Amino acid sequence: MKTALLSLVLLPGLLFAQTSKTEKPNIILILADDVGYGDLGCYGASKVKTPHLDKLAGEGVRMTDGYASAATCTPTRFAMLTGKYAWRQRGTGILPGDAALCIKPGTVTLPALMKNAGYTTAVVGKWHLGLGVGKTRYRGEIKPGPLEIGFDHCFIFPATNDRVPTIYIEDHHIVGEDPKDPILVNYRKKVGDEPTGRENPELLDLKVRRHPDHHEGTIVHGVSRIGYMSGNQKARWKDADLTETFTNKAISFIEQNKDNPFFLYVASHTAHEPCVPSKRFKSSSQAGARGDTIQELDWQVGQIMATLDRLNLSEDTLVIFSSDNGAGWPVSRYAYHYDHEEQWASQHKANAPLKAGKADPYEGGTRVPFIARWPKAIKAGSESKEVVCLVDMQATLATVAGTRLPDHAGPDSFNVLPAILGKGSGRNHLVLQHNRGHGNLVIRKGLWKLHPKNNGKHELYHLGRDIGETNNVAVKHPEVIKEMLILLDNIKKSKESRHSLQK
Repeated sequence: MKTALLSLVLLPGLLFAQTSKTEKPNIILILADDVGYGDLGCYGASKVKTPHLDKLAGEGVRMTDGYASAATCTPTRFAMLTGKYAWRQRGTGILPGDAALCIKPGTVTLPALMKNAGYTTAVVGKWHLGLGVGKTRYRGEIKPGPLEIGFDHCFIFPATNDRVPTIYIEDHHIVGEDPKDPILVNYRKKVGDEPTGRENPELLDLKVRRHPDHHEGTIVHGVSRIGYMSGNQKARWKDADLTETFTNKAISFIEQNKDNPFFLYVASHTAHEPCVPSKRFKSSSQAGARGDTIQELDWQVGQIMATLDRLNLSEDTLVIFSSDNGAGWPVSRYAYHYDHEEQWASQHKANAPLKAGKADPYEGGTRVPFIARWPKAIKAGSESKEVVCLVDMQATLATVAGTRLPDHAGPDSFNVLPAILGKGSGRNHLVLQHNRGHGNLVIRKGLWKLHPKNNGKHELYHLGRDIGETNNVAVKHPEVIKEMLILLDNIKKSKESRHSLQK
């Protein structure tokens, strides 16, 4: 068993852990996809049942002010693994499935820190950070990728479940690769002669909502995807099998590394579209196909927790659950049509009580569930209103691992472990990105949130009194706006915020 809590030493501005002679706790980071603030029972959902996630929260801490750093997937994942706001680096927007790796090998990443601290590291699930150099060629060795930025093992699909290629990659190779029938991928023009959603809508199990639409590419197992692919039909996964496949891989990794410290990043594809639950979860919720997939995600978390219990690892394992951004909302934004969608959408508010959703600047786009359980360090049934963000995982988990984040690394990552443990404060300021680049930034400082010149005018909200961002008080508080604009400008002009601005 891994024992003993890390000895914590307070240093100016940051909390660091002294490396202990005792063994290190395991760390499992579970990142859901497009799961909103109101999607879980422990955050108020009633039409979707999430008993395992509710149990995780009941045995740990539920953060009310947990954030993804961006309102879309790739930027959040980039920030989480590098500790750097994605808007600081070009090429970190929503990536196609043939994009190059957007994290330069040699970067001090979260998995690299864990590996250097003595952990065996793995990622299982959705990747969406690019692979290779230039346009990815899906044949032979596919690298650089996860193994070149700190992971010892990976079992992933390259992009999203609505993008080609619909294949698994294990370490550097396609699972089931056939050199005689290579996979071709193109995001500009059709390759091969396979049917597409645009040309053959009669073959679709899920109908595309708009025409024309970039989701009308190659049809794979009844769903038309973004982009075009051809070759190796046998290597292609089925949507309904994804969660169980990734769960089994995660469990195998835990079992194989039970005697040594490990860091496992479980990157779920749920509840990203297309929402296709497995047979056992179909029609299991009162929130349609999307709700069914969330209940399957809950099952996945339950299986991982049960594995820790079976192997007597629960006490010495820190489990963190969060989401890469809020839920896509309203339903009219969805790419595909689902049965009875208007009915379940009216009953289940995925981002409640927040405004808007995925890709939006408002709280529904970036404030997400954030749960942490570590029986030896976190009081069961805790709740915290401290601000934490996924960009902080690098500095925070470095502390948990008993190592120190180098000065040049994690430029925007703060150690929020004291907030998670209930022994200190979280962030005081946070820059949030709702789509791409410098022009799409909002800032939170304390309880104030500023949308600079959104729709031609500043929007200022006090989240303590107006969590739904309905009452713009910009006219009443010009001094607050001035202060926050100066802070945002300083953060944008600097190369980092961890040292120069502290929290």
